Amino acid sequence: MAQGSKRRGRIFIYLAIILVLGVVLVFLLMQRGGLSQGQEAKAPDASDVVEIVITTQPVSRGVALTADVLSTISYPRSEMVEGTFFTDVQEVVGKRAKIDLDARVPLTSSMVVDATGGSVASFEIPAGMVAISIPIPHRLSSISYAPQPGDHVNIISTLNFVDVDNSFQSILPNRTAVVTAPGVTDAGSTLTSGIMGGGDGSLLGRAEMDPTLGQPVYVVPSEVQRARLVSQTLLQDIMVLHVGNFDLAGQATQTTETGQTTTTATTAEGDTTATTPTSPDVITVVVTPQDAVTLNYLIFSDAKLTLVLRGAGDEQRIQTEAVTLQYLLDQYNIPVPAKLPYATQPRTDALAFPSLPNDSPTSEPQ
Repeated sequence: MAQGSKRRGRIFIYLAIILVLGVVLVFLLMQRGGLSQGQEAKAPDASDVVEIVITTQPVSRGVALTADVLSTISYPRSEMVEGTFFTDVQEVVGKRAKIDLDARVPLTSSMVVDATGGSVASFEIPAGMVAISIPIPHRLSSISYAPQPGDHVNIISTLNFVDVDNSFQSILPNRTAVVTAPGVTDAGSTLTSGIMGGGDGSLLGRAEMDPTLGQPVYVVPSEVQRARLVSQTLLQDIMVLHVGNFDLAGQATQTTETGQTTTTATTAEGDTTATTPTSPDVITVVVTPQDAVTLNYLIFSDAKLTLVLRGAGDEQRIQTEAVTLQYLLDQYNIPVPAKLPYATQPRTDALAFPSLPNDSPTSEPQ
């Protein structure tokens, strides 16, 4: 009997605890619901937000911004730093994108530039660097027109060297002449001074002992001094800024995948003329100011500049050796041909690719 009373007491206690927990849960849910309703009912204050200008679609670097690609969104005023974002679309219309812009990007003054604020090309030149154009006289000197803006190249310089007279700065050998001093002949007549010689037949040679005659002979060179060729890597890891001519007023220039540039001219009426593909004859690279002076000197010295394309992401710099005729003979074990009592026929004085039956006049290299 006592055990039954204890069991009923525990049941009443459990029921009471469950009832109390239920009441507390209902109270909490009612409080949370009322708070949510109060928050939803509270309308945002217009003074708490500000409208900022954003892009509505991607905009490429250098493109002028128009109202069609701009819009505004609300931004918390408490998070707004004065002068950070544009708040009026008209403040941005007409400016050009300084960098590539994605859609929905809030615009700041560092992202745009005035339309009269210089060329678009200048945006790509890092601080402390300059851009210079160098000629492309042949497709072999520019990797068959492979480089595109953003690529990195090495520049090889090739020069011809000759010996010159230190005073005259003229190519050796000098020509000889005889100077006659003024005087009086035996007959009493007066001689004036003069210079004899100095023509092509008076090239300064040298005396050599002839083994057959057993006496010295004077050897005169048979031709003008031959230049001595040398090639060396001049600059490494140079960024290509542009290939071909930059855009002119009313004219757009693009480089195709085949290395040809297409020029599209637009008239005042908005009509577009036909494009004419041409091969680029210049390439613009980004270098240090001192390297720009060096390239300028080599261009006016008629040195031959050759580009070699670097792999994407390759920043390694390798020290190269200058290549001369002696280097080729030593490094690649090339022997100097011996003088033999026989030779091949026909005689070959210059190297040239042989003509094939299917060759056409236009198939020759440029």
